[in-house]
Amino acid sequence: MTHLLSILERDAVELVALIDPQEEPVELLLAAVREQAPAAPEPARFTTLEAALERDRFDIIVIATPSGAHVDLAIEAARSGAHVLVEKPVDVSVAQAKRLLEVAEDVAQRGQVVSVVSQHRFDPASRVVKDAIEEGEFGRLTSAVASVAWWRTQDYYDSGDWRGTWDLDGGGALMNQGVHTVDLLLWMFGRPTHINAMTTLIAHDRIEVEDVAVATIRFESGALATLHATTAAFPGLTVRLQVHGTQGSAVVDDDQLAFYATSDPASYDVTGGDKASNTAAEHVSGEHLGGQPKGPGWFARGHSRQYDDFLGAIHEGRTPGVTVADAVLSVAAVRAVYLSATLNTTIVLSDVLDGTYDSVVTRVGETTS
Repeated sequence: MTHLLSILERDAVELVALIDPQEEPVELLLAAVREQAPAAPEPARFTTLEAALERDRFDIIVIATPSGAHVDLAIEAARSGAHVLVEKPVDVSVAQAKRLLEVAEDVAQRGQVVSVVSQHRFDPASRVVKDAIEEGEFGRLTSAVASVAWWRTQDYYDSGDWRGTWDLDGGGALMNQGVHTVDLLLWMFGRPTHINAMTTLIAHDRIEVEDVAVATIRFESGALATLHATTAAFPGLTVRLQVHGTQGSAVVDDDQLAFYATSDPASYDVTGGDKASNTAAEHVSGEHLGGQPKGPGWFARGHSRQYDDFLGAIHEGRTPGVTVADAVLSVAAVRAVYLSATLNTTIVLSDVLDGTYDSVVTRVGETTS
């Protein structure tokens, strides 16, 4: 639905087709189209991408299926000549994700754009922290603390056969809920080298995957991070990312800037000066930052900002803000967490990317290969 709203709010984009093998999801989307854009032509309906491509050619195809079905559809879409936007994670398998990377690099030579959703890179609060890192305002990065402390009911997992499975969900709290935060962590700190982790399934039934994951990460820079993701934190808290360096620190909490300070005394006033355009009051929450409550439709606005970047990349002939290579690295990091928890050992990320562990079957609290 979030993708649909981002598309309908743009005059330059026309929704021409909806594709789903099930009738109910399409009916829900059609109802939203009639409500949000009553004057727009009703989109065609197809049960498969193959059937749609036999009937028409599309400029843009958005893939929003269960995670384990992303890559095959995205490759089919890209080979049809379309620009492609894929929901997170890019897929549940590093090997599969690398297949899409190869295709994306090939079609990029023909001007096609393939991108993966990681909308929080475009949040103004995240952008402020990323810019500060790139400008050296925090000095040398030393550590980070990333936490996704959410709650999901048993009904959530029971609502779809694919939820909570390795094959289609790719994992639990970390792969499904925490992959955005993993992406932000890698975006800000760079490439990890070593990952050590533990996982458990402690608060849910009838699922294969973890509802708690904790890990420590070492980056190429020497910085360290702790990573925590859970769907077993009733009633559900915020996503929080702390960034620390030798000359400053920042905290992004619930997509808002909650703390920002550097060795420059003026840095506390992030709502002034050249940062004003990136830190409007609704994007900060710390009392000393002059924060305000979030505005309406907050969640959907992240996707909308990524659509701005995606369409801009198409029109300007540039690389999108989130590449398939970025998405492959995030999935590899998540895979490394699962491998470490399964094998009870430290995992070298380059080995995951090289395919060393492709034959290892991950389990929660078990070792199986």
